[in-house]
Amino acid sequence: MDVFLLFLLVGLLAQIVDGALGMAYGVIANTVLLAFGVPPAAASASVHVAKIFTGAASAVSHVMHRNIRWSLFWPLSAGGMIGGVVGAYVLTGVSGEAIKPFILLYLLAIGIWVLWRAARDVRLRLFPLRWSGPLGFVGGLLDAIGGGGWGPTVTSTLVGAGTAPRQAIGTVNTAELLVTVAISAAFLAALLTGRWSGGALEHHAAALAGLIVGGLIAAPFAGWITKRVPARLLTYGVGVLIVVLAGFQGLQMAGVLG
Repeated sequence: MDVFLLFLLVGLLAQIVDGALGMAYGVIANTVLLAFGVPPAAASASVHVAKIFTGAASAVSHVMHRNIRWSLFWPLSAGGMIGGVVGAYVLTGVSGEAIKPFILLYLLAIGIWVLWRAARDVRLRLFPLRWSGPLGFVGGLLDAIGGGGWGPTVTSTLVGAGTAPRQAIGTVNTAELLVTVAISAAFLAALLTGRWSGGALEHHAAALAGLIVGGLIAAPFAGWITKRVPARLLTYGVGVLIVVLAGFQGLQMAGVLG
């Protein structure tokens, strides 16, 4: 299959999942890029450039369907942008593979917690605003280092803490646009200053274009899907997706899966 068409399909499916559950575009796209032999820093940079376009379309959709809690949006965005810049600086100088096991353990624990809440149908409560900035910082940091991690970290934590899934997904997806712009700018600065060689980004232009086009096709439906799907079903979806992704990547690291 043509590289462009393959990554168009990857971008389409990844954005459908991301738009509905508030996570996984970066994880899915980054995993496929790495499987094709793209260096980690180049893969992360490519995913974040693509997410500028898809994130803008998704954000507009969530704004139109009123899925955003603005009091949570601003501190999340600020923390995420700072964390993302720090993470991009780390990734362009040091391999992020050493911390990956700790990220996977965290995500697995959060996924199980979310599923437990869904099964018990725990009454919703608002996530404390005082913790939203630090949460955004951690999410942005992990997103830049892992090429995807903003949604799994931030959305799963908000839902696990009791934030309504629709508000958590809409707020996190919209804040991700600002975080992605900051991370992409950090990668560009590292490239221009000579800190990072870029990993031959020009060799992956077809894959990047496919990710952008596929994501743009799916992104406008994000807000509608989130608004229509029942909250408890979305909660189950978030939990299952996190557990599956963390488990799959853990098995890969252990050498069980190729």
